[in-house]
Amino acid sequence: MDEKWEVFFTRKANKQLKILPNRIQDIVLTLVKDIEIYGPVRGNWSNFGWLVKGKCYHCHLKKGRPTYVAFWEVIDGNIKMVEVNYVGTHEKAPYSKKAY
Repeated sequence: MDEKWEVFFTRKANKQLKILPNRIQDIVLTLVKDIEIYGPVRGNWSNFGWLVKGKCYHCHLKKGRPTYVAFWEVIDGNIKMVEVNYVGTHEKAPYSKKAY
């Protein structure tokens, strides 16, 4: 069996997570579990895509208003380490700038 991926939150993303509605926090934790077990490429999540191919990814956590999204980055593929950089609303998401 393959080793699990380690998933960490940046300090900023950890603060963002704590102020999200409980339902969205639960969805984020489910995403983290998926990444730990199956790796950072999560094509089974809504609007999954890469921001930097092979390194930075995002997906939608909840559609509608507001839409919530998550961003994560592969820190080291050899030791299987991923860092969650942003969790929050789509409106404040750092799509156009480097958030990590």
